[in-house]
Amino acid sequence: MTPGTQHPDDPAAQPLRSDAERNRERIIAAARAVFARDGLGASMASVAREAGVGIATMFRRFPTKAELVDAVFVDRMDAYADAVAVALDDPDPWHGFVGYIEAACAMQAADSGFADVLTTTFPTAKALERRRNEAYEGMLELIGRAKATGRLREDFDSSDLVLLHMANAGVVNATGDAAPDAWRRVVALLVQSFETPARGPLPASPQHDALYRAMLRAGPAAVTAEDRDAGGA
Repeated sequence: MTPGTQHPDDPAAQPLRSDAERNRERIIAAARAVFARDGLGASMASVAREAGVGIATMFRRFPTKAELVDAVFVDRMDAYADAVAVALDDPDPWHGFVGYIEAACAMQAADSGFADVLTTTFPTAKALERRRNEAYEGMLELIGRAKATGRLREDFDSSDLVLLHMANAGVVNATGDAAPDAWRRVVALLVQSFETPARGPLPASPQHDALYRAMLRAGPAAVTAEDRDAGGA
C-alpha cells in the first residue's frame, strides 16, 4: 500500500455494520423527538434513553452534541433555505418577504429544537452552517428587494431577522402547548412594525460580530452534568 492508503480491513474504511447503522438511525429519530419537545437544552443522556441505547453507544456514534444536531437538523435547514428561495421567486418582493418570515417562524413553532437552531450557531456542524450561510445570502437579497418596493422600512437590518427569530423562539418555548398559536400574534405585530411608513427611528442595531457571539454562546454544551452522571465523560 502507498503511504496514507487505508487497508480494506481497516474499520475506518468500512461502512457501518447494519446494527451500528440501525443504532445511528434510532439515535437520530430519538433526538428529533427529544429536541422537538425539549429544545436543544436536552441532554445526550435523555436522547440515549429515548433511543434505547447506552450512553457509550451514543457517544461512539456522535462524540459531540454539535455532530448530533448537524445530523438531526440539516434537513430542516434545507427546508429553511428552500423557504428563502420560494420568497425570492415571488413576483411581489414584500409578499415574498412576509411569506418567508411566516414560514420560518412556523417552522420554529412546530419544533422547539429548530426554534433553538435558528438562534444558535454551531461552527463544527459543517453541513448545517453551510446551508444557513446560503440562506443568509438569499435573505440579504430578499431584504434589498423588499426595500426597493418602498414597503420595508429603510433602517431594517439583517440583524433584525435574527432578533425576530430569537423573540419567536422565546415565545414558542415559553408558551408551548398552553398557547400554541401565541407566536402568530407576536410575529404579526413585528411584521407590521417593519412596514413603512415608520412610526419613528429605531435604536442602533447590534453589531453583527456581537450577535454572532451571542448565537455562539447560546450553543448547548456537548456534555451536561446528566451526561457525566450517566458515564458520558
